Amino acid sequence: MIIKLLVEGGEMKPGPTLSQKLGPAGINMNQVLQKINESTESFKGLKVPVELDVDVGTKTFEVKVFSPPVSELLKRELKIEKGSGTQKKQFAGNASIEQIISVAKTKFSNMLCKDLKSAVKTVAGTCVSLGVLIENKSPIEVEQEIDEGKYNKEIKEEKTKTSEEKKKQLDAYFSEIKSQQDRVLKQEQAAKEAAAAAAQAAATTTPAAGATTTTPTAATATATKAPAKADAKKK
Repeated sequence: MIIKLLVEGGEMKPGPTLSQKLGPAGINMNQVLQKINESTESFKGLKVPVELDVDVGTKTFEVKVFSPPVSELLKRELKIEKGSGTQKKQFAGNASIEQIISVAKTKFSNMLCKDLKSAVKTVAGTCVSLGVLIENKSPIEVEQEIDEGKYNKEIKEEKTKTSEEKKKQLDAYFSEIKSQQDRVLKQEQAAKEAAAAAAQAAATTTPAAGATTTTPTAATATATKAPAKADAKKK
């Protein structure tokens, strides 16, 4: 019996999903949690695919740990908690080609890629959905450059270390981008608040549905008729 799970590396906790999967197998949950957490300790802070190979007859099991998804490896490499929710408007990080190669090497054995170059391109593709720049550029542009052979030397040498000077340049560029993003977000938020305030003010001054209003002309006519009715009664 094979049970597939996606767990927090080194920090899996009991839950209904695990109970439902382990219940029919009759396996002790605490033993499973302990074994999984020990096996995934090196991937702490990452989502890790795990398979439990359970022998229902003997009530024993084996834990198989697979490499985390590319997106999780990228987030760890770039030290970011999550990707951008609006990739076209905001960016979450700025990676070096060496960092992309590093992730590709880590994940390569679990990827359906013929060579490291194609694996590097696949990792660059994941940067699109995360909203991560590569070498100060759009990851789509870098994918094209990979095809053209621009990074052949780095890939062939399997370079995974980014120089301190290059790190500073990438960080400085991203810092400028982030400042621009923050300004745009503040402007958009201010515009939303202004629109909401205007809508509320308009709603406050608009008569309620069903309410009647008296125009100045109608009010004058009513005032003129009143004395005439009074005179008619006197006569």
